[in-house]
Amino acid sequence: MKLAARVKQVTPSLTLAIDAKAKAMKRDGIDVCSFSAGEPDFDTPDHIKLAAVDALMAGKTRYGPAAGEPKLREAIAHKLQTDNQLCYSAENIIVTNGGKHSLYNLMMALIEAGDEVIIPAPFWVSYPEMVKLAEGTPVIVQTTAESGYKITPDQLRQAITPKTRLFILNSPSNPTGMVYTPEEVRAIAEVIVEHDILVVSDEIYEKLLYDGAQHLSIGAVSSEVFDRTIISSGFAKAYSMTGWRVGYLAAPLELLKAVSIIQGHSTSNVCTFAQYGAIAALEGSQDCVEQMRLAFADRRQVILNLVNAIPGLTCLTPNGAFYIFINISKLGMSSLEFCDGLLNEQQVALIPGIAFGADDHIRLSYATDMTTIERGVDRLAAYVKSRF
Repeated sequence: MKLAARVKQVTPSLTLAIDAKAKAMKRDGIDVCSFSAGEPDFDTPDHIKLAAVDALMAGKTRYGPAAGEPKLREAIAHKLQTDNQLCYSAENIIVTNGGKHSLYNLMMALIEAGDEVIIPAPFWVSYPEMVKLAEGTPVIVQTTAESGYKITPDQLRQAITPKTRLFILNSPSNPTGMVYTPEEVRAIAEVIVEHDILVVSDEIYEKLLYDGAQHLSIGAVSSEVFDRTIISSGFAKAYSMTGWRVGYLAAPLELLKAVSIIQGHSTSNVCTFAQYGAIAALEGSQDCVEQMRLAFADRRQVILNLVNAIPGLTCLTPNGAFYIFINISKLGMSSLEFCDGLLNEQQVALIPGIAFGADDHIRLSYATDMTTIERGVDRLAAYVKSRF
C-alpha cells in the first residue's frame, strides 16, 4: 500500500511508545516504576466529575457547536481576562480535543510549504512533527543549561528569516520544567514585535509553579504583541483531566475562524458533557489545583535530592510543570540506549532526551506517588552504578 509522503516525514511519539510498553509490562505482572507519561496520578476532582454526570443526565449528549459550548468559551475568555490579562472575548476561543489538538489545528490553518517555525530545544516531542505535517520547516534552536534551557532574544533574532511565520514558546516547559521570567518574556516580546512574526504560547502547565516563579503570558506584555499572540492550553495538567480531551486555542478572530473551519471538517465538537466538566473546573473552587501543586512541589524536592545524589547524573532545579531533565553525558550512552537498558534491567520507564532534541538527557516525570519515586530512583541509582 502506498502511503502519503507526509507520513514518512513524521517520527512516532517516543513518549507514547515507552508509556505503552511500560503499561504492557505491568499487565504482564511485572513491577514497573513508570516516570514516562506527563499525566497526574490524581483522580479528577469530584465536582468536575459530578458536573459531567449531571450534564449526561440532563441530556447533554448531542452534537454541539464545532467551536465549543458557548458557556465554556465564555468561561475560558473570562479566565484569560482575569488570570492572564488577555483581552479575548468568547468569539476568540475554540474548544479542542485536548491542548495537542489545538496546536495541530493551528499548524493546519497557519503553516504551509516554505514557512519556517522556530522551536527552542529541548522541545515537546510533537511541535516539529506538527510543523512537518503542515508542510512547514521546523527551525530548531539549541539552548543550554547555562541559559536554563531557554532561548535568548539574540538567539531568536538570529533564527528569524523572511520565511519565519511562527515562534513556539512553552513556559513552564515540557520537558525541562523551566519557566521564563517576566523579564525574559518581555524581552522575547520585543523581538516578536520588532520582526512582525506570530507567537504561539503553550501554557498548559501555567498553574504548576514553584519557588515563587511567576507566569507572564506574552500577549499581556503590550497591545502590539497581543495582536501577534496565540494561546494554547487545556485542562489536562492542572485539573488532572488528561483523558477528558478538552483543550482550547485563543487567537485573533480571522485565524480562529480558519481553525473552526478545519475542526468542523475533522472532529466537529469536543465531547459535549466533558465540556460541562471543564466549565465546573474553571468556575468552581481552585483549591484542588493548589492541593495537587503542593503535592508536586513535595515530590519535586524529594526527587531532586535523590537524583542529584547519584554520581554521574546532574539536573537543574525546575520551577514549573512536573518534570526533571537529567544530564547523562558523563555515562557515554545515548539516551535511547540508557532508557532501553533501564526499562529492561531495572523495570523503570523514562523518556529518552532524543525525543526532545537533547540526546544527552533523559526526562523523568514526577507526576506519580512518593513510593514509586523512592523505589524507582533506587533502581535508577543501581543502573547508573553498574555503568559508571
